[in-house]
Amino acid sequence: MKLDVIKLDGGKAGNIELDAELFGLEARADILHRVVRWQRNNAQAGTHKVKTRSEVNYSTKKIYRQKGTGGARHGARSAPIFRGGGVYKGPVVRSHGHELTKKFRKLGLRHALSAKMAAGELVVIDNADTDGKTAALAKQVANLGWKRALVIDGATANEGFLKAAKNIEGLDILPSMGANVYDILKRDTLVITKAGIEALEARLK
Repeated sequence: MKLDVIKLDGGKAGNIELDAELFGLEARADILHRVVRWQRNNAQAGTHKVKTRSEVNYSTKKIYRQKGTGGARHGARSAPIFRGGGVYKGPVVRSHGHELTKKFRKLGLRHALSAKMAAGELVVIDNADTDGKTAALAKQVANLGWKRALVIDGATANEGFLKAAKNIEGLDILPSMGANVYDILKRDTLVITKAGIEALEARLK
């Protein structure tokens, strides 16, 4: 399957043959959902914490006598039923991450690339070379119609592009090893350099 290659200034730069195993799959929402869940769960801090009955700052003295009050038996104000008492079975610091095999993660990335290709939201550029000037890059991006775009470069992201893109809202660049399902799917446009295509094909084989 072929796709036209363009330059950052909008000019044509020939075409490229794309691997159907990476860009020609029928995207499955269930696979993409599982990989995105794995990513987001691993990114979750899990630092939520409440104080239990043993951790609240209360006296352990029995609040009133055991019998003869006509009320329920209580030992301390730290019980969960009292205002300011400890929380029963509340959240504790923990990891929300779960395992997902490397084979399945690669499959998810292939389906994400294929989804962008099928939706017509994949653009291949010759390279991401730029002089590092934000104004010049912003003008090029506006002319190309990229509003929320992710650029995937080769083994390393182009330093000039990275510097120029920092102050452009909605534009990000990643090296090929940083390409992931969540970042690809949440952008309107996926832009990959020719070096990025080669690196992804080598990574996902």
